[in-house]
Amino acid sequence: MLLSGNQKAFLGSTVSRKAAIRPRVAPRAAVAAQAAAPKAGKVKKVVLAYSGGLDTSIILKWLQDEYGCEVITFTADLGQGEELEPARAKAEKMGVKKIYIDDLREEFVRDYVFPMFRANSQYEGIYLLGTSIARPLIAKRQIEIAKELGADAVCHGATGKGNDQVRFEVSYYSLKPDIKVIAPWREWDLLSRTKLIEYAEKNGIPVPQAKRGEPPYSMDANLLHISYEGNALEDPWVSPTEDMFTRSVSPEKAPDTPTFLEIEFEKGNPVAIDGVKMSPATLLTKLNELGGNNGIGRVDLVESRFVGMKSRGVYETPGGTILLYAHRAIESITLDREEAHLKDELMPRYAELIYNGFWFSPEREALQALIDKTQEYCTGTVKLKLYKGNVIVLGRKSPYSLYDKVIASFEDDKGLYNQADAGGFIKLQALRLRTLGINRLKIKTDS
Repeated sequence: MLLSGNQKAFLGSTVSRKAAIRPRVAPRAAVAAQAAAPKAGKVKKVVLAYSGGLDTSIILKWLQDEYGCEVITFTADLGQGEELEPARAKAEKMGVKKIYIDDLREEFVRDYVFPMFRANSQYEGIYLLGTSIARPLIAKRQIEIAKELGADAVCHGATGKGNDQVRFEVSYYSLKPDIKVIAPWREWDLLSRTKLIEYAEKNGIPVPQAKRGEPPYSMDANLLHISYEGNALEDPWVSPTEDMFTRSVSPEKAPDTPTFLEIEFEKGNPVAIDGVKMSPATLLTKLNELGGNNGIGRVDLVESRFVGMKSRGVYETPGGTILLYAHRAIESITLDREEAHLKDELMPRYAELIYNGFWFSPEREALQALIDKTQEYCTGTVKLKLYKGNVIVLGRKSPYSLYDKVIASFEDDKGLYNQADAGGFIKLQALRLRTLGINRLKIKTDS
């Protein structure tokens, strides 16, 4: 490669300067600091998604040791049913100065769960996306805190094998493209439960007795659902034990007397139960209670992870299951046929986008706009019966109902529908099939 005169001069001066510099021995304090925090200086402030549990407490300490940076903890209350103030005490004990514990339940249900249910979303035809839909909100709040405090990095506790790492990080980069992401499970060597506990004990992090043995499964909970994965559930032939479930009774032990209720909708969103108006989070909490008491919402499935492997999970989504049945019922009388069918065609793609972590993508937002357009007249009331694991639709009504009893009746419709017209309609629909049949018959005859 030919070098210009300027390039030769630059390289020559660089070599001369290097030759003139005599090796210096770094001060012992600097060497010790670098050994203590090998990645010190790479990050100034990091916002950690922090639950207060063992794993994220270990991550907190690891960030302090490895990066030597200020750690800001963020704990989201998404209705997981745990006391969150202990997370504050643990963070304070570990020297954290800025601690965020935010109640995001209403925003979670209003801006994430309800839009998803307006689409009747089910991944691979069954999963109601309880874990998937929570990640973009957590990520959004982390980025908001990072911007507010001038943090240059965010950190999550998702493993390198799962979907959550993708969901978090795609959301981070969508909202702040220049953010640095720290994913400890892809960096550290604490790859076993034994090593994690040893690290915790070495650094004075309390280890609950239940964590010392191999846990039967990992759990993730929010107001929409709770999931169980791993270890005892990794064999898809082995059934979960009844004592695992926390949000529902088994259908066999559900009451022998059914529960009746009515859910009111406005523009596709549930707004009241039995005539009582409720906020989004309050309404979903009530549906969880009713569904759980009647053994509703349990699902055991093997799903296709975005990262390429199959995964077995067991889910409890009592309120969401009721909501899905009710929403489809109100749509059945308020949506035009082609409108409803188009929604059903697009739903798997929409659900896949959420599952894979693309909530903030333009294609998800475009699909949401179309879906929400279909919900303009999705207003009315659905009557349900809950009984031993079943959600049974008993009735539906709407001021915008497209159901016309006179036209649909087998009795005299006063001339609104001329049954003789059906003959021509059928012949036109069958034209291509008749043409095809004649053609194929001719080929067989000629041969």
